[in-house]
Amino acid sequence: MIRLIIKIISWTSKIVGYLYKYRTVYMVTGFFATRKFKPAKVNHSYAILIAARNEESVIGNLIESIRRQDYPGHVEIFVVADNCTDDTARIAGEGGAIVYERFDTEHRTKGYALQFLVECIRRDFGIDSYEGYFIFDADNLLKSDYISRMNDAFDAGEKIVTSYRNTKNFGDNWISASYGIHWLRTIRNEHRARSLFRLATRIQGTGFLFASEVIREDGWKYVSLTEDRAFCADAVVNGYRISYQNDAEFYDEQPIDIKVAMRQRIRWAKGHLQAFVETGGKLFLNIFKRPFNAHNFMSFDMLTVVYPRSIVSLFRKLIVFLLRLSLLIGAGFAWGPFWALVWGTLYWTVYAWGKNMLNALYVFVIEYRRIAPIRWYKKLWYIFMFPTFDLIGKLSMVIALFSKVEWKPIEHKVATRIDEIEKERNTKDEKLYR
Repeated sequence: MIRLIIKIISWTSKIVGYLYKYRTVYMVTGFFATRKFKPAKVNHSYAILIAARNEESVIGNLIESIRRQDYPGHVEIFVVADNCTDDTARIAGEGGAIVYERFDTEHRTKGYALQFLVECIRRDFGIDSYEGYFIFDADNLLKSDYISRMNDAFDAGEKIVTSYRNTKNFGDNWISASYGIHWLRTIRNEHRARSLFRLATRIQGTGFLFASEVIREDGWKYVSLTEDRAFCADAVVNGYRISYQNDAEFYDEQPIDIKVAMRQRIRWAKGHLQAFVETGGKLFLNIFKRPFNAHNFMSFDMLTVVYPRSIVSLFRKLIVFLLRLSLLIGAGFAWGPFWALVWGTLYWTVYAWGKNMLNALYVFVIEYRRIAPIRWYKKLWYIFMFPTFDLIGKLSMVIALFSKVEWKPIEHKVATRIDEIEKERNTKDEKLYR
């Protein structure tokens, strides 16, 4: 009976694995190409939405980077100072933003803050006063041509567009570097190909644009711990694709403290589980919706994103290990088969570690020009430690599954200005072409 259960689990795992094999096409395609957009013919009007809680150290620099944009069209900045106890509202207002203050300690997620802000805009200006809406976190910085490049994609007819996410404190330590590698890995392995194939990629919290029609009727209704994942799934269910603009680049700050990183990953994990419960069924049903077209595949593709594969895989491996161990004990314990089981487990652990190290190496090589200058020995250390990032993700899933998780803000302290980053980038480019 135990052997039969092991076989069933093994075959189920293989079937699920085969369902993900198509992503190899994304990885290969992302190495070579992504979608390019022609220069826009129309300068569309945009509103920028920023949800900020006690972000006085960084929000002024974000607004400055927006003001320095080379975009000639109309852009309005809206900030919701969410339960702030510092000077966030004052600094944002002095920078030229329209600021709304919100005080609600019961509903504390970023999603609730955005919901409040959208309704304020609806009341005071009207949703359709702007053709599109950007969402940024307060610690972000925009490259000077960011809005112009996103406008190229919007003018091409794309209703939801995400962008190139870089890290302003990439080289601080292995934790911030791991986050930076993670974002760039997603770009290479997912965003580039999906955009090229006119499919729906995923937005990741910040640095994206959507048309006003997306929130015209229901407003911003995504208030869970990971509002971005729910937004993506709902967009696909409603027939929208999500494109990617490789030429629009922004920077954000990553945690450097393991406790903060762990807390954030647990929140992500809980939100991902919630998103699967909330949207998994709708995406599954949408796969079989008639008539069959690209949206059926996009629903399947997005289902593979929200499906909590990592935690299912972790429990599957644990169950199989325990079942095989019970077989050994039941048949009369023998050290030979036991060590074979242990070494087999260690082999796959080392294999997974090495695979993630190769992913990190790939990112450093392929994205060399867009990563901040980092000494070679630090890169080696970051490559070696990167698998820990995924290990933390798996552990976070287990903790999130069995615990209550509340949203807590991440403190941002890196007060770098966009002109400092661009100067560093230009210096690096000059050295490359000497």
